Amino acid sequence: MPVEIKRVDQLSELTGIRALQALNLRKNIDAETALSQGFLTAAYTMDYLQAMHDASPSIIAKDGDDVVGYVLVATKEVRNGHDLMADLFNVIDTKYYKGKCLKEVNYVVVGQLCVAKDYRGQGLVKRMYDYYQDCYAAAYEYLITDVAQANTRSLNAHKKSGFIVIDTLVYAGIDWDIVLWDWKK
Repeated sequence: MPVEIKRVDQLSELTGIRALQALNLRKNIDAETALSQGFLTAAYTMDYLQAMHDASPSIIAKDGDDVVGYVLVATKEVRNGHDLMADLFNVIDTKYYKGKCLKEVNYVVVGQLCVAKDYRGQGLVKRMYDYYQDCYAAAYEYLITDVAQANTRSLNAHKKSGFIVIDTLVYAGIDWDIVLWDWKK
């Protein structure tokens, strides 16, 4: 059975996201794995994942009953539910793209992206982002996120999916690229 790309529609899928997240947090993996495979920075509670879901369901990749990948949908409604997310939205709101301040634009943020180790390199990032676009491009002009510059695997996956680097920021001593996918091109 091929991996299915879909929106979250049940609590067990949020639990699957949380479990996959825990396995891939920077604090839970060694430096070599972080460098070669990428890593996650933010840990989200089930309450915050539920709040994100209630605002707009996230996109997942499922193999049978297992969540093997996800792209979280973070709308402006949930920006203040997590300190890192609030900071990201606040920074994005100060940036300009095509001469327009992003604060004045209807955009959505990738709250986090992850693919299980055994499923990497199979095109799931692109498939999930294409589905994300299918679900949300009518409502938003841009999809935006930040990627740690040290996380080259993730940065390359984002660029392959259509994102461009529009700016950089330093947060907690880490250099980040702010990336944007223009859905109105």
